[in-house]
Amino acid sequence: MAKTGLSEAAKKRVKAGRMLLAGKGCAEVALAVGVARQTMYTWKSVLDEGGIDALREVPERGRPAQLDAQQLATVRTAILQSPTEHGFGTQLWTLKRVGVVIQRMHGVHFGQTNVWRILGSLGFSPQKPEKRAIERNDDAVRSWKRRTWPALKKKPSEKAAKSSS
Repeated sequence: MAKTGLSEAAKKRVKAGRMLLAGKGCAEVALAVGVARQTMYTWKSVLDEGGIDALREVPERGRPAQLDAQQLATVRTAILQSPTEHGFGTQLWTLKRVGVVIQRMHGVHFGQTNVWRILGSLGFSPQKPEKRAIERNDDAVRSWKRRTWPALKKKPSEKAAKSSS
């Protein structure tokens, strides 16, 4: 199997295998690649039985993904479009809305935590919308603050001014 296309975990296993073949001890290699010592002993037995290629082929652990790479790409494309194009009333994507789009497109329901993780894996980060009106006129606001606001602002009464002295 070619080196390209290996997962990060497979690259770590191969690196560990090469270090073991170079004569390093399991504890030393485990510390160097950042895995538990017991994991290193498991990898060493795989290496002893089948060599480096066997380490490349170790199946990934955990629950299989519910969306494949192509489906994730379609989700990414959908999110890059406007939420209003998907029937939502505003221009704001929320976790709930992304979850609805995923369910509509692929028939898979995810909780908000998983939607958050999916968005992170697709390269999206949380953004807060500006709380200013699009129609806002910054010059008018600046002028109002300089001229009108000081006249409206409460001034301390004479009684309060005398008591603070």
